[in-house]
Amino acid sequence: LNNTPKMPPKTTKKGKKAPVPESAKKNKKVAQKKLTVRQRLLSAQKKQRTRLHNEAMMRGQKYHAEYLRLEKRAVTMNRNAKKEGNIYVPPEAKVAFVIRIRGINGVSPRVKKILQLLRLRQIHNGVFVRLNAATIKMLRLVDPYVAYGYPNLKSVRELVYKRGFGKVSGQRIPLFDNKVVDGALGRRNVVCVEDVIHQIFTCGKHFKEVNNFLWPFKLNSPKGGFKTITTHFIEGGDAGNREQYINGLIKQML
Repeated sequence: LNNTPKMPPKTTKKGKKAPVPESAKKNKKVAQKKLTVRQRLLSAQKKQRTRLHNEAMMRGQKYHAEYLRLEKRAVTMNRNAKKEGNIYVPPEAKVAFVIRIRGINGVSPRVKKILQLLRLRQIHNGVFVRLNAATIKMLRLVDPYVAYGYPNLKSVRELVYKRGFGKVSGQRIPLFDNKVVDGALGRRNVVCVEDVIHQIFTCGKHFKEVNNFLWPFKLNSPKGGFKTITTHFIEGGDAGNREQYINGLIKQML
């Protein structure tokens, strides 16, 4: 055991404590400055979260009213057409959801290249595609290797909320916060997940940027399995265009 007596604290001749060293004063000042900066940063982040939350609530309510208005308009036009003895034909779909259902064995170079352009590099990957003359021709060429159709609002919303990931600096980041969307697409006036859903479903003017931001959806095998992936849908299989029946397949694969 060390029986050396403890030294009393240093004091001056008049009994006062020794002055604090300059290095300790400097360290305390630096620590206080870091604490102030951190508090300001946390306060700014809290304000940003509150702003994004309020903005998302307002936009979500506006989009909900817009979707209801479109739905009511379609029902009204259908009823009016029936009264006059006509048939209401809804407008053609602008967006398709494409799911890859087959591998690359025996695939021609052209088909392989189209699948790469569509970002369908793995089986059960899914992407949204804007429908125009060029993309329709591409889909017809890869018809035996994909299943596609026209998703409804519920399917788009479930895909984005349940399986949505964004591309941020080349990394796959889950859409767990509106801050992720705002940081990547804020300059396009897309600041929340509801904006992403709206741009995809309505094929808005920023569809290209939003779709490129979304990582290809990684889906499960469908519950109950496929029927026959080598046969077209209209022949009892799974490949090709299935129009509105793609929503059932999406539900099975989520």
